[in-house]
Amino acid sequence: MLVEQRTYTTHPGQWRAYLSLYEAKGLAIQRRILGRMVGYYRTETGPLNQVIHMWAYLDMNERAERRELLMADPGWKAYVVEMLPLLQSQESKILLPASFFTPQWQQD
Repeated sequence: MLVEQRTYTTHPGQWRAYLSLYEAKGLAIQRRILGRMVGYYRTETGPLNQVIHMWAYLDMNERAERRELLMADPGWKAYVVEMLPLLQSQESKILLPASFFTPQWQQD
């Protein structure tokens, strides 16, 4: 099991617009295709205007397969066209859980 942590930094003050757009047009698609949402957050202190989301995968192969399906989805492509102008930068990290911890996620 691994967790991908994606950090999106929006242009100043655009995190509300990002979250609103995501909830309306992106969330259902990602839940259907990626499946295991570990968390979805926004920053309140430290670096501001950031949205952090985490998804669990069995391994890198499953991640690649699911991300390929996501990138091919017409609804996701349309969402990305609207979403990208809100972003200033993106970062992705692959996190491996400690031996004593099992990630938990929302089940739909």
